[in-house]
Amino acid sequence: MKPDISVVICAYTEERWNDLVQVVQSIRRQIHAPREIILVVDHNPKLLARVHAEIDGVIAMENAHKRGLRGGRNTGLARATAEVVAFLDDDAVAEPDWLERLAEGYDGPKVLGVGGAPRPDWLAGRPAWFPAEFNWVVGCAYQGMPEFRAPVRNLFGCNMSFRREAFDTVGGFRLGYSCDETEFCIRAHQVWPDRVLIYEPAAVVNHKVPASRATWRYLLKRCYFEGGSKAVVTWLVGAQDGLASERAHVFRTLPIGVARGVADAVVHRDPAGLARAAAIVLGLAATMAGYVTGRLSIEAAAKERGYAPLEQAAV
Repeated sequence: MKPDISVVICAYTEERWNDLVQVVQSIRRQIHAPREIILVVDHNPKLLARVHAEIDGVIAMENAHKRGLRGGRNTGLARATAEVVAFLDDDAVAEPDWLERLAEGYDGPKVLGVGGAPRPDWLAGRPAWFPAEFNWVVGCAYQGMPEFRAPVRNLFGCNMSFRREAFDTVGGFRLGYSCDETEFCIRAHQVWPDRVLIYEPAAVVNHKVPASRATWRYLLKRCYFEGGSKAVVTWLVGAQDGLASERAHVFRTLPIGVARGVADAVVHRDPAGLARAAAIVLGLAATMAGYVTGRLSIEAAAKERGYAPLEQAAV
């Protein structure tokens, strides 16, 4: 029997109002209807009032914690009543079978959570130089991810679901921004090493990517910040678990991506191929620089990412 699912959507700005309406509409069109749609507004009374006035059929509430995604998710989680809680960003529109695919993934008691594939919806067109291996920079599924349903270390924040018992036992989200879901997934794995998180690429949401994120500046800035976030995660949960997926990506997927870019330029006469290869090299360098900087000043990196109670973990 497929589980009931509560859907939590976090919002913070009226600038995304049209996106938010689209997201809610996409949840209402689900083949596997949710038990409830919980819309958490992050300390924006004007937006919350507009939601109450214009969006029917949702449970709208204010973030009960400190400003940020961590507080918003934990607020929605506390209100959710279903066996499974799913999380969706306010700029990620779900395909009609999204919840159906997630629910199908819970095919046994060993499945602790199921997540799907966020596909980038490039609002100004995908830049030819942007490598698929770095789609994670814009919060989307990237080259190297499984093509079919498979166990993974962590799920994508804008397309994930977990059994309620995971939160009851492990606790809620701890980081305020970036790698929040990664740290939670690793914590869950450490508590239940015999249970799995499932990546279901057929469970699709279309994650909007504005033109402001389709730039070299954003790529490198985001890579650097993500490197610092990984430093915080490894400090909290240990380097072995905190970097397991990253090692595979760096040593397997990225070299193939560089070679592919060069081959595209030389064999197929695609000048953007060299740019994609360069983006992989520079993106990796920026990520490593962020990681090293974060490890050298771990408390500053943690504070910047909204993690206040500094509790030293095994490293």
